[in-house]
Amino acid sequence: MTYRKNMSQADHLPENDTPEENVTARINENGRVVIPSQIRRKMGLKSGDTLLLTLDGDVLKMESQFARIRRVQESLCRFIPSDRRLSDELIAERREEARREMEE
Repeated sequence: MTYRKNMSQADHLPENDTPEENVTARINENGRVVIPSQIRRKMGLKSGDTLLLTLDGDVLKMESQFARIRRVQESLCRFIPSDRRLSDELIAERREEARREMEE
């Protein structure tokens, strides 16, 4: 299914239909691009979300800040044993620092 400039995607696609990977969009005079609603839903984007843009050669890549954080967290998980809790270690370190400061 292709997108046309004057076509409202939300009005013309069934709810369970998904757009093709390649979607055409136009840049307006202010440099803005509208992301079609089906892509926003698929990416879980809402008004006000922060997007991170990466230029890879001539290709502009876009991902939500939430997706980037999740991707980085998942990539780091393989280096940390499942029985180890870094948050607990950080809290213990901070408590130890606070205890030492109180002794001074």
